[in-house]
Amino acid sequence: MKFTSTKKTVVVREYRLDIGTVQVYDDYMVSSFDEGSTITLERAYQIIGISEIHFRDKDFGYISLRKNSYAVDPTIYNYVRGLDNLKAFAIVSKKEIDMHNFKIEKLFYKKSMEFFIEFDNALAWVKKRLKNSKGKSKD
Repeated sequence: MKFTSTKKTVVVREYRLDIGTVQVYDDYMVSSFDEGSTITLERAYQIIGISEIHFRDKDFGYISLRKNSYAVDPTIYNYVRGLDNLKAFAIVSKKEIDMHNFKIEKLFYKKSMEFFIEFDNALAWVKKRLKNSKGKSKD
């Protein structure tokens, strides 16, 4: 399974949380959570805090690498969708269960969210969404 991009990118900062890692790039974040973790509202606030440090005044995208199996409290999306500058939310996985979970998560998120099998496709989509959002006023 290919989770990393072949293109040269520079990690601005990497955070090691108790549930996994979050890598921050110029205009997007990539998370990879540990096997068996549970993404609760409290833990989501940590990730939201990281986004506020790096993207306070600019649009950004978020890519969730689902290499491991973990649980997501879907109510966190009520708070995540309040981030006006989060313009693209991508999930990358080859597992069928993640595709099913994605359909449920999307019902809660209600904003631009897509599922991908390859990281490069997810990154291209995020970059395109960010480029398109630059020319528009706040939605």
